[in-house]
Amino acid sequence: MRPIFVTNKNLAAFRGYLVESEKSRATVEKYLHEVRALGHFLTGKALSKAAVLAYREQLKGGFKSSTINAKLSAINSFLDFMQLPLCKVRLLKVQRSAFIEEKRELTAAQYHRLLSAARSSGKERLYHLMLTIGSTGIRVSELCYITVEAAQSGSVELYLKGKCRTILLPQELCKKLLAYARKRGLEGGPIFCTKSGKPLDRSNICHEMKKLCALARIIPSKVYPHNLRHLFARSFYAIERNLCHLADILGHSSIETTRIYVAASTRQHERTLRKMKMVI
Repeated sequence: MRPIFVTNKNLAAFRGYLVESEKSRATVEKYLHEVRALGHFLTGKALSKAAVLAYREQLKGGFKSSTINAKLSAINSFLDFMQLPLCKVRLLKVQRSAFIEEKRELTAAQYHRLLSAARSSGKERLYHLMLTIGSTGIRVSELCYITVEAAQSGSVELYLKGKCRTILLPQELCKKLLAYARKRGLEGGPIFCTKSGKPLDRSNICHEMKKLCALARIIPSKVYPHNLRHLFARSFYAIERNLCHLADILGHSSIETTRIYVAASTRQHERTLRKMKMVI
């Protein structure tokens, strides 16, 4: 068999395959980034099982297991596309953590401080954006489906990763979104977009949120869009302890993913240990 390399031509073909497979724009860019990183590691050498194994070993020295697995998943997808299944490597075995670190957990009180900081800073779009994710649990990439029409009807159909799901929008959220849309002169279409009508960039949203940290008195490691989705999941599960229903709302294919979202914080875990009174 002729040797196969990571080339610009192969990457372009892989991009086309991912787009045709209806992968999200963020997923396409992530997969391409990971394959390029593998190509840089290979420095012109052909793809082989031994080379990918060596790359996996190098990754162990600088990344968490979950991060390494995400990278390997992208690479394995590329190897499948290139018809090199024998070059694929196994993902690392990761035991799910029983709790999340306090430095990563965004609390409801901190969420409210973020909203207040956005309003007091005149960041109306950011305020309504965070409010929307926090009260619905949608992904950043799904913000483009939040339209004036959706706010008027009180629900929205989301299409992502080959799946369609319906999300109910809280009445109070709809009122705020419609008032914001009227203020911007929007009569229809997406509420959150650039002046040219394009979807908002994920990194720019994150950057804008980080700017609020000092005013909101929150450490930056807790502030990023996806953490609002995690907060929604924990808040929902605390009231309705139905993991299957929550998985449907979040659009998860696996309940195991949803379990990660509702993991208890270290502080909660410590309180539970104290109540057990096993140390006397």
